[in-house]
Amino acid sequence: MGAQKPYFTRRNSITLRDLFNQDQKYHNAIVGATKLPQPPSVDSEVDELLQIISKCNRLFTFADPAECTKDQEEKQQNLSQILTFISSSKQSLDSQLLNPLISLISTNIFQPLPVPTNQYLPFDPLEDDLPVMTLLPSWPHLEIIYDILSSLISNTSTKALKRNQLNQTFLSNLLLRFQSEDPRERVKLKTIYHMLYTKFTHERSFMRKTMNNVFLNFVVEPTNERYFGISELLEIYGSIINGFAVPLKEEHKVFFKRVLIPLHKPKGLVAYHRQLCYCVMEFVKKEIQLSEVVLEEVLRFWPLTNCQKEVLLIGELEELVEVLEPVPTQFEKMAVPLCSRITRCLTSCNSQVAERALYIWNNEKFIKLTSNVINEILPLVVAGMESNLNLHWSKSVQQVTTIVKTMLEGMYPDLYSKCIQQLRLQEVQLQKEETKRRLKWKQLEMAT
Repeated sequence: MGAQKPYFTRRNSITLRDLFNQDQKYHNAIVGATKLPQPPSVDSEVDELLQIISKCNRLFTFADPAECTKDQEEKQQNLSQILTFISSSKQSLDSQLLNPLISLISTNIFQPLPVPTNQYLPFDPLEDDLPVMTLLPSWPHLEIIYDILSSLISNTSTKALKRNQLNQTFLSNLLLRFQSEDPRERVKLKTIYHMLYTKFTHERSFMRKTMNNVFLNFVVEPTNERYFGISELLEIYGSIINGFAVPLKEEHKVFFKRVLIPLHKPKGLVAYHRQLCYCVMEFVKKEIQLSEVVLEEVLRFWPLTNCQKEVLLIGELEELVEVLEPVPTQFEKMAVPLCSRITRCLTSCNSQVAERALYIWNNEKFIKLTSNVINEILPLVVAGMESNLNLHWSKSVQQVTTIVKTMLEGMYPDLYSKCIQQLRLQEVQLQKEETKRRLKWKQLEMAT
């Protein structure tokens, strides 16, 4: 018998590579059967955004009945979509988007301002009834446009902005928008213009120069008495002055003397005095010698018939005195003209002006500074107070005068009594001169 054949046939062994290949084939088959959706390309997003930008160049007045409300709402949604894209973008925008965006901003913002409805400045803090302000009907669109511009400034490099039409012409046109009557727009402009000043270091000199031209035009041209943006521009300048290095440059001193100080002259001072006073005090803090310029010019511009301005200027003089407290010698140079003006004010027929001038003597710093020159100024003050007690029509003013008189008598009893005696002697002398004058007139009448 021959040898038996084995029952089982021999099989080839399976290696680890074979298992890997089988797994790879299975994976490829599944991926091929279920195709995953591809994310949208960057180019498609840009193209879509460019289409949205082109739609937003259409302007709406919100006053024309022919305008479709649906189209207005659609533009507002498109603008919001643009703002969301810019705010959420992690990469800086290239010229392909920046140029159309800045063109869109210019088209929507740089439009002719409506004819002003209010002939006067928009805000008077001393009046109970505020004038009605004209609000822009297109503000729902403009607000988003300003937000888009703000986001562009924050998220884009200075070189890219400069390269894409954000130049001196754009800055000048933006400055003109400060004449808008709508306070909401001026607040947005103030923030954006300050951001541009901070970012565009190479344009700071130009921006200061154009703002100076606005101030000078407001002071020199009488037709511009109703200019609206002065307070916002002064607020911007306040932060700029705060950053000036000491000692001050000559160009900054020239701005102080020839631009800032003359802003005390216009009759609309009440609308921006708070911001102007802050700017002036910042300059004086940096260079105390400028206080003499402030006092001389403010006294030169002192109003004769505008009681509201008088009240504001008295308050500014009081702030000036507080700034001068660490340098009493500087105050001594100014004490006599300053107290002479305050004395005239405390005898004013207007009760608000008189009371405001009297309340200065309640300021501890003012009292401290005047102590070194009290011999020169107390006779002026005593004469004014005695006139109030005898002649002023307002009981309130007489009461405040009595309080100040009691305080000064307690502080300087001998000097005060001496001033009273001199005042009485002056009154007697005046009476004698008046008697002589009347006698001469009688002699002349009898001679004729």
